Amino acid sequence: MTDKRMVTLGGSDLAVLPLSLGGNVFGWTADEQQSFAVLDAYAAGGGNFVDTADVYSAWAPGNSGGESETVIGRWMRSRGNRDAVVVATKVGAHPERKGLRAANVRAAAEDSLRRLQTDRIDLLYTHFDDPETPVEEFLGALDELVRAGKVRHIAASNISPERLEEALAASEREGLARYVAVQPHYNLVSRGTYEGPLAETAARHGLSAVPYFALASGFLTGKYRPGGAAVESARAAGAGKYLEDPRGPRILEALDAVAAARGAEVATVALAWLAAQPTVAAPIASARTVEQVPALLAAAELELTADELAALTAASA
Repeated sequence: MTDKRMVTLGGSDLAVLPLSLGGNVFGWTADEQQSFAVLDAYAAGGGNFVDTADVYSAWAPGNSGGESETVIGRWMRSRGNRDAVVVATKVGAHPERKGLRAANVRAAAEDSLRRLQTDRIDLLYTHFDDPETPVEEFLGALDELVRAGKVRHIAASNISPERLEEALAASEREGLARYVAVQPHYNLVSRGTYEGPLAETAARHGLSAVPYFALASGFLTGKYRPGGAAVESARAAGAGKYLEDPRGPRILEALDAVAAARGAEVATVALAWLAAQPTVAAPIASARTVEQVPALLAAAELELTADELAALTAASA
């Protein structure tokens, strides 16, 4: 039986729950045992779309990158569920594999395959654009990986509309694998990075958006409040800055009103707003504990009314 909540990414054959579980915390603020518990809870709730990157979490003391992929690979191996999971990862930012030169893309993909303990990556992103490398070069390397069956589909994270157009034109012209999705920084408090030319380019070419920082480093969960108690979190500083923006408290107020009316968590409403935006297929949100997972999964069920969407959009304008 197919899950009616599933959405298809771009022109691909990847059917995913419209809420992707972010893997940036695995092997960082969540140890392996906690990570397995979160992944289990997400899968038990019908989740099938896990997002990671080869660089997660090289920034943490004692880590070198690849920790998240390693945890996810061990989890899939121990649960025997590889075919039930759509795995997305990214190359180009690992400290030892920076940039998008062809040889580097190939080597980074092999590293990721090894850490994930799998023979294929369902969705492989170029993590950051590399202006020094012609699009034809890295698309050629990605195309080789697709033809070899090591990658099913490709996508782009952190790319400009101009460079995205250039890459799509090169794929068409050279007969190379084509991006099916983009991963922008996009949420209720950060709208300018995606809305406008990038979203229009994605829409024009039938690409799906899979936004990261969908909950603005936790700010859109509602746990950070003006004059509220300090929150113990590795991301508290990032989330706290939104309180200094006059829109921050206004957005929380609008979220509170919708959440109260719908009997939903604030985080669920914020994710449902994002999922309802043009081109958006599956916002990415991470969870450090099992208790945080239900509010994320509920976003796949919550359909906001036109009035609710308009009120939230207006509050964040």
